[in-house]
Amino acid sequence: MSAIGQDIPMERPDTDGRAALFVLTSGVKEDVLLTVRKGAAIVGFANHDHTVTVYFESNRFDDPLLAKWEQKARKAYDRLIENAPTVSKLTAVRESFEQIGYINGKGITIRRMDILKRWLIYSDAIDSCPTTEVVPRTVLAKVDSTKA
Repeated sequence: MSAIGQDIPMERPDTDGRAALFVLTSGVKEDVLLTVRKGAAIVGFANHDHTVTVYFESNRFDDPLLAKWEQKARKAYDRLIENAPTVSKLTAVRESFEQIGYINGKGITIRRMDILKRWLIYSDAIDSCPTTEVVPRTVLAKVDSTKA
């Protein structure tokens, strides 16, 4: 059963606008799980045809800047608001997802931490879980390779 809130954002948000945070449901079809991958951060919005459009980041290439779940969520959110071309995008039925919170330009609000933890435990990625329900946006410092 899908657990999508009544206040899910409809249509793609503008820059700094609010998008929903999701995890996959336990009964999701195998093709969706193979596409999105375990441990992924999933952001998106509802469509008028009762589907959701999601952007996701699973850190397939083990980028150290995407080690934490919230870093993955921010990367997926940035792709979404920029409408960036990516293969990490999917439109699917709402029943494939559970809404756990929101993300916007100011940060992340997790309203269902227990569901996020269940997803990350299932994904063997609980060590990437945020420690608080509210994660403010931070600017990551770029590494200057000339000073190394």
